[in-house]
Amino acid sequence: MKTIKGPAIFIAQFIGDTAPFNSLGSICQWAADLGYKGIQLPTLDPRFIDLQKAAESKTYAEDLKGEVNSYGIEITELSTHLQGQLVAVNPAYDDLFDGFAPEQYRKNPKSRQDWAVQQLKYAAKASQNLSLNASVTFSGALLWPMVYPWPQRPAGIVETGFTELAKRWKPILDVYEDCGIDLCYEIHPGEDLHDGITYEMFLEKVDNHKRACLLYDPSHFVLQCLDYLEYIDNYHERIKMFHVKDAEFNPTGKQGVYGGYQNWVDRAGRFRSLGDGQVDFKGIFSKLTQYDYSGWAVLEWECALKHPEDGAREGAEFIKNHIIRVTEKAFDDFAASGGDEAFNRKTLGI
Repeated sequence: MKTIKGPAIFIAQFIGDTAPFNSLGSICQWAADLGYKGIQLPTLDPRFIDLQKAAESKTYAEDLKGEVNSYGIEITELSTHLQGQLVAVNPAYDDLFDGFAPEQYRKNPKSRQDWAVQQLKYAAKASQNLSLNASVTFSGALLWPMVYPWPQRPAGIVETGFTELAKRWKPILDVYEDCGIDLCYEIHPGEDLHDGITYEMFLEKVDNHKRACLLYDPSHFVLQCLDYLEYIDNYHERIKMFHVKDAEFNPTGKQGVYGGYQNWVDRAGRFRSLGDGQVDFKGIFSKLTQYDYSGWAVLEWECALKHPEDGAREGAEFIKNHIIRVTEKAFDDFAASGGDEAFNRKTLGI
């Protein structure tokens, strides 16, 4: 068994225009002071990483890695959530998702998609240059507007959607294979890959590609009423990344899973700071340890109530206290009677 690495923190929700959240050095110092051992990097803000340069220059990547290491922490993985979203966009969401791309690619879905695909490829090479093992993304969505079948879905449209999704992702996955990097899809509402079944449908379409892996985030499963512990049993061989994120689901006689168009504070299902929600993290850390998960435990902070800096401070200690330092011997070794094959046969009377 292996001891899970951590605590680490995904800095996307903390980046801002004031210190210590406005530069790589200052945010590294902030994270280190809180007790974090790693940071997960988003890849669209040039103040923190020039993704293309990290892909094309080993020297730049080594310097970036060295700067982070100088604060006593590591880069855990790179995130391309927003770029991955743009690999597949249903026209209903074109205007809403345009803001994820640079201005010159907006109002042009094909150019926007081409840019996003190239970003994913840069992230594969940058991850290799940074000596990382995995990277996280979103799958994007062609079918999400049809997640609830009313009106009745046209015959064959799900098959068509997943065939197209796989067609777009297969060449990207091949680049990750060439670079030796696992591409981990965050299974998430709003994406075509939003639960185990949809992941399996996609996996079949990409010929069970070895690099089509998973980021495990239980918070999204609480809000779907999905068994997030059994999910680990089903997919542990593909889980290569882990977001430690809490959530709660408190349905009422007025609203349930869909939330009634309410804001996050007033929804039955909402994300919470670590320890404030309903997720069984003792069960999760136990199962991941049992299955030899060897990656990082990374805080992703999202909460409609608590201040982010309080969530980050509490999260470091929370993760640290849940990481299981694996044992190097069996607990009942003290009672071992020894023996060899001859002894065993004698004991069995054979």
